[in-house]
Amino acid sequence: MKTVVLAILLSTLTTPVKAQWLNHLTPGIPRTADGKPNLKAPAPRTPDGKPDLSGLWNRVSPKYGANIAADLKPGDVPPWAQALVQQRVENLGRDHMTVQCLPSGPGYSTAQRYMKIVQTPALIVILEEDLVYRQIYLDGRALETDPQPNWMGYSVGHWDGDTLVVDSNGFNDRTWLDTMGHPHTEALRTKERYRRSDFGHLELEVTLQDPTVYAKPWTVAISSLLAPDTELIEAVCNENHSSLEHWVGKASDDQKAEIKVAPGILAKYAGTYFEQPKYWRTVPRTIEITVSDGVLFGDLDGRGKVQLRATTETNFVGIQGGIEFVPSGQRAETDLFVKHVSGNYRFARTK
Repeated sequence: MKTVVLAILLSTLTTPVKAQWLNHLTPGIPRTADGKPNLKAPAPRTPDGKPDLSGLWNRVSPKYGANIAADLKPGDVPPWAQALVQQRVENLGRDHMTVQCLPSGPGYSTAQRYMKIVQTPALIVILEEDLVYRQIYLDGRALETDPQPNWMGYSVGHWDGDTLVVDSNGFNDRTWLDTMGHPHTEALRTKERYRRSDFGHLELEVTLQDPTVYAKPWTVAISSLLAPDTELIEAVCNENHSSLEHWVGKASDDQKAEIKVAPGILAKYAGTYFEQPKYWRTVPRTIEITVSDGVLFGDLDGRGKVQLRATTETNFVGIQGGIEFVPSGQRAETDLFVKHVSGNYRFARTK
């Protein structure tokens, strides 16, 4: 059950906690007749005519926050980097920056969590729940050619029409690009493109380039949803940091409890499952279950296939707190539950 520990704890640490600020409506938000925020209203602009990106945003990044290289081909990631990722997964992610109470570096841009943007004509500041911040300079300065590496790097930006373009470099090599553990070096450079399509939606494209590790640059797309009528609440890791006392074992310990399940039973589980209902998530999750050579695999939100190991004919470990297949009621097919410290989430089979 050690993989369960990794999935549960990393998911808990990187999943946004609902921010709270009681009885306070965010000023300046357009509203419908019933008083609800009109998130489809036109995007606001600053007095100088630029798009105003200010606000509290919830990044929706279940795929790339977990696996930034989900769209890359195996040959794009060198063997040593693949081996390092497997080692970090085997060690249950205990060296992840969030576990160690350290800044996440470039991984913040694609992590699924809240961010608060404060915009001025010459500087944009991005605030995070853990009190880490980024500064994006819009005063025309160039990036340093030989920067002193630090956790959050150096960022300069400019406007390309209604799109904010941000170039960053100078990251130290002590951080991971995702929760799986994809590495980078101090040669990493990123380009972000922010576009507020309407009042409630902020689209982000991040291009990553590290020629000392990856065969080519690649781009991932992240959506952010405005979080109205609430505020950013701090979450200080070191304030009550005792998780490492229980962070023991290896991911491969799951193999000790594995049992064999008949191929005919596994075949019945293959299909696509959609989270029902949405629960607290702004975007429901999807799981693709497949069978290959008598082995069951699960792919949660396109993060990549993960082998599922049976502990009973209906219970499997490998994704978050485990997966349980259950009868769907009136239909002959099965649904499944994804287990988590916050509860069990039902997914209905769609095909």
